[in-house]
Amino acid sequence: MSPGGTGCSVWLLLIVGWLLLAGLQSARGTNVTAAVQDAGLAREGPGEGEEETENDSETAENHDPLETEEDVTNRNVVKEVEFGMCTVTCGIGIREVLLTNGCPGGESKCIVRVEECRGPIDCGWGKPISESLGSVRLACINTSPVNRFKYMWKLLRPDQQSIVLVNDSAILEVRRENHPLAFECDTLDNNEIVATIKFTVYTSNELRMRRSSRPDIDSVLVFSLTVGIICFVSIILILIFIIANWEAVKSFWVSKIFTPEVQSEQSSVKYKASTPLYQSPTEMPGEDDALSEWNE
Repeated sequence: MSPGGTGCSVWLLLIVGWLLLAGLQSARGTNVTAAVQDAGLAREGPGEGEEETENDSETAENHDPLETEEDVTNRNVVKEVEFGMCTVTCGIGIREVLLTNGCPGGESKCIVRVEECRGPIDCGWGKPISESLGSVRLACINTSPVNRFKYMWKLLRPDQQSIVLVNDSAILEVRRENHPLAFECDTLDNNEIVATIKFTVYTSNELRMRRSSRPDIDSVLVFSLTVGIICFVSIILILIFIIANWEAVKSFWVSKIFTPEVQSEQSSVKYKASTPLYQSPTEMPGEDDALSEWNE
């Protein structure tokens, strides 16, 4: 290799080495700048987080007194609940739940809700909802909604097991037969009997006899009511007449009261006028005795 070629290769190596050194320095400077920026962001980040935490704590402190006052107010108001009367004496009914303290508007009592109430299961013997000479309609005990419960109808037989009927609705329509029948309906809620009621379906002849033996209208009650109404109306009319003619009534009663007194006074005056002012000699026994003594 010639001396000129050797010198050129040396210069090329120096130039390449200088470029590599410059690239490494620039890369280091970029990394240092990025590291410094990351450190600054890291320092700013906790500060901002602390500021946000402080702001949140201040806000919570500002809101805590309000919530505490409301909680204290709610705790101080003792809500007393009172239950109303159940609408039924057996089976299923409803009742009102009343609030006796803490009602809005300062009311003494207010209705909070209406809830279901229950009485004894056995409701005894019931009456049909409608009946005719040919058929009768019976109803189980239920509340709204009707389809909430299940119903089981049974045909009762004396000294025998009851027959469960296919009908599972709340209403049962039965045709009258030649002998009376007895039915029972069980109302179930979640497979638990909550009410039961029985019915007697009489024959057509028995129904006619019961209707004829039982008067539809009580004549004594009607007579008493009629007499009472007539007396009440008469008293009202008399009072109205007295008020409308008060002056005439007053003068009439005054004349009735004072006329006997005037007559008694006049009779007493006449009696005094008719009485003599002197007495006859016969009415004076003392004078005859004196004369007889004088003659002696």
